[in-house]
Amino acid sequence: MGIVKRDEGKKVNSNINVTPMVDVMLVLLIIFMVITPMLNNKVTLDLPKVNTATVMENANKEDAIVVAVTRDGRTFLGGDQKSLTDLGASVQEKLDAKKNPTDDKTVYLRADNRANYGKVMDTIDAIRTAGVSQLGLITEKIDDGK
Repeated sequence: MGIVKRDEGKKVNSNINVTPMVDVMLVLLIIFMVITPMLNNKVTLDLPKVNTATVMENANKEDAIVVAVTRDGRTFLGGDQKSLTDLGASVQEKLDAKKNPTDDKTVYLRADNRANYGKVMDTIDAIRTAGVSQLGLITEKIDDGK
């Protein structure tokens, strides 16, 4: 009587298959790349397009004070809707909350391309009541296709 010996145990593959993990990581990377730009601008606007736009790096910082005026005349401070009567006090609170006195005290205004001019001017007036001397107007640069 002979003993049959099987050699299947020697063929066990102990390598880890990383292909599914790479696929999941690429999908997550794409999702984060799409979502991240939307997090900066909490209010979606169609900004005016100009030829001589100046890059304002400080407007993209997390502690930047950004006021937005929508097409229908609503005013937002960051992502929170504010009335024009409360806007000045809220901007002043945010300016006072900045710890370092050398921090940028500029307030940035984003207004929709089709926003009512009077509403934008009322918003600027409300911001000025907070004692703001530096107001940055956010626009988009016209792409020449170059």
